[in-house]
Amino acid sequence: MATYAIGDVQGCFDELCALLDKIGLGAGDRLWFVGDLVNRGPKSLDVLRFVRSLGERAIVVLGNHDLHLVAQHEGVEPPKKDDTLEAVLRAPDRPELVDWLRTRPLMHTAGDYVMVHAGLVPQWTIDQALALAREVEVALAAPNYREFLAHMYGGHPDRWRADLSGFDRLRVIVNAMTRLRFCRADGKMQFGAKGTEPPRGYRPWFEFRRREEGTLLFGHWSALGLKLTPHLAALDSGCVWGGKLSALRLEDRALYQVGCRAAQSSTEE
Repeated sequence: MATYAIGDVQGCFDELCALLDKIGLGAGDRLWFVGDLVNRGPKSLDVLRFVRSLGERAIVVLGNHDLHLVAQHEGVEPPKKDDTLEAVLRAPDRPELVDWLRTRPLMHTAGDYVMVHAGLVPQWTIDQALALAREVEVALAAPNYREFLAHMYGGHPDRWRADLSGFDRLRVIVNAMTRLRFCRADGKMQFGAKGTEPPRGYRPWFEFRRREEGTLLFGHWSALGLKLTPHLAALDSGCVWGGKLSALRLEDRALYQVGCRAAQSSTEE
């Protein structure tokens, strides 16, 4: 029985199937998805139906595109010009699929591995980050979750403070875990830069993490591409942008990749 961590799928269902064929997925194997199952690729509906059908064999952490779908479904976020979510939003099983997606975790840990879609600010320990992720998960599962979705978007506050409360507190947690690329040592986050060159005074968020925390698994940063170190696995290798879809077998760090079959030419959001 093996566990495979898989980078941002973003609706690339054919590539996901090809990757699992290449792996030779066994009946007892488990799949960890670093978030952004949907959007920009052509088959988000197929991806959602398939991953949901895996049941407990699949662990999915929420990404920014996943939350965008949930917010669109609930009518609190307008579509963007490069969205490819129409098939999901028209599907007869849309409510069940979106409810399933909405109740996925924001962060997952097991053994020495820590998985989050985007990043963690320097001020958080892993245990603290898990507790904060749980606060958002509770809000997303609550009967009044639509109210939280309506207040989820925005870039402020742009840094964590322990005395934050209400929607400001939840928004900072979501932004760090689903949007972060660069931050400062004091935790101030920067969301405008999407390449690999940090703005002045900022660094990639993972450079502030302590190695004894274990191995960090994340996606979201296709410009960074595949980056593997003893304590880091950046797995968004840009399949939807013409790159590859990647899977890392956690037990021995074996890497599997397939190329993109339906690259899009639009720029990353």
